[in-house]
Amino acid sequence: MKRFDLRPLKEDFYDKMLFLMKNEISANEVAIFMFEIGDFTAIQKSADVIYEAGYTLMNSIKFNEVDWTLVVKKLVPEPKIQEGDQ
Repeated sequence: MKRFDLRPLKEDFYDKMLFLMKNEISANEVAIFMFEIGDFTAIQKSADVIYEAGYTLMNSIKFNEVDWTLVVKKLVPEPKIQEGDQ
């Protein structure tokens, strides 16, 4: 498990997060990313970016008043269930 502080990047952390997942995290290893919340759009976007890159978002939690934490595993996620597929 490795922890990365992306807070200095403000809202421009997505590319760095994916770079770290690709180059610093081994298969099935977990990464913890911290970033600033801003206007909360980064929360859903970060989850989408992780999923689209082929990683599993294990947890997404508010760390304090201004920071958010993502726990990501380098493992292909389960397919999303679409409405009507049930």
